[in-house]
Amino acid sequence: MGPVLGVPLGLAVAGAGAGLYGWAYERKAFRLRRYDVPILPPDAKPITVLHVSDMHFTPGQEWKVEWVRSLGALEPDLVINTGDNLASRRANPIVVDALGPLLDRPGAFVPGSNDWFLPVAKNPARYLVPDDGERRYGEPLNWNELRTSFTDAGWLDLTHRRTTIDLGGLTVELGGVSDAHLKADHYDRIAGPVSADVAIGLSHCPEPRLIDSFTADGFSLVMSGHTHGGQLRVPGVGALVTNCGLPRRRARGLTPWGPGAWLHVSAGLGTSPYAPVRFACHPEASLLTLIPRTAGAGVP
Repeated sequence: MGPVLGVPLGLAVAGAGAGLYGWAYERKAFRLRRYDVPILPPDAKPITVLHVSDMHFTPGQEWKVEWVRSLGALEPDLVINTGDNLASRRANPIVVDALGPLLDRPGAFVPGSNDWFLPVAKNPARYLVPDDGERRYGEPLNWNELRTSFTDAGWLDLTHRRTTIDLGGLTVELGGVSDAHLKADHYDRIAGPVSADVAIGLSHCPEPRLIDSFTADGFSLVMSGHTHGGQLRVPGVGALVTNCGLPRRRARGLTPWGPGAWLHVSAGLGTSPYAPVRFACHPEASLLTLIPRTAGAGVP
């Protein structure tokens, strides 16, 4: 067999087949991940936290709307949204419709770059190489409208803000920053030691320097998205890139971050409309059950 554009024919066919699978099936094959996170005081009752991220909604994605709406049946104690909700100027009402049942639950959010700007066309090969630091911005999106929809429903905007809420008889501190991928995070605006029973930090992009700042102040769980779990993973190898400074082995899921602290990175529910493919990396939401530290649960 001869080469196709310099690529052996067999390899080209295999790559095309994998790409078709990732476009036609896997990007629509949603998963709900479940984790136990041992960060509560002894004898505390469990708290359930639903994490959604990187939905990248566009018109015509009824299959995604239906699946996100189905998450309302989980009745979580708290919903966390770590941004990149949009991929179209017409997507604001679609996002609100998809999140409808969840907007009736206590919730908190921070934005990502694709809440402010439309995605732009990129070479798909960029998903296979480390972040080069270059940033390209699309047309502005109406983030203020979507943010108002969230806050009118009672969700907390944690952009450079810290606040406390009561969940299950515990004082839970929440803090967040803007998108570190655009260097818009200013942790100094919320810095300071935690004094609550438990504290959760939010950032769209899981830059290690930012996670270090949260955990140094006593946040025991930091929640992020942005990485898409690598989006294109190699079985047995994992993510090839994270699109930030996070090590590849932490591209998705729950991992420890220093003594007593945890990082959860969602692989997200969508993709850029210019790279609508996932491979070995199903779109996902996560249900985290916070449990007492003495329960001895590990990472699944």
